[in-house]
Amino acid sequence: MRAPAIPAVALAVLAVLGGVVWWQSGARWRGELYCFADPARVWGVAERPADLTPSCPSSQSVRREVRSGQTRVEQFRLARWDPTLVRDLLTARGYAVAHALPDDGIQVEAVLTRAGETVLFTAAHQGAGTFVTLSSPGER
Repeated sequence: MRAPAIPAVALAVLAVLGGVVWWQSGARWRGELYCFADPARVWGVAERPADLTPSCPSSQSVRREVRSGQTRVEQFRLARWDPTLVRDLLTARGYAVAHALPDDGIQVEAVLTRAGETVLFTAAHQGAGTFVTLSSPGER
């Protein structure tokens, strides 16, 4: 009677492990920082400075677009007004400023390009701080 119990136990263990793997594979999309492949990096190319706090849009539709690969977005908060910090991190990694709009008292905007990729950069005033959004259509 022991022999038939071993395959049943093995099957149950495999089912549990499969469930854990399936749950973990979707954990990123349930988390607060779902839009980052790596929250320790900016756009996957530069180390994120410690004073730059990552965030993602709370919108469920944006979450679906990011998960499906239709949109890529990363957001950051900085306690001081420094509209060039994130842009400079990207340009140091090979992105070029294709077009830029100066600070109009509300925000600074730029279009960055590298190897066929286009990224919209926006740094908005948020009190004394900065709220930065990087976005592009689809995954790289």
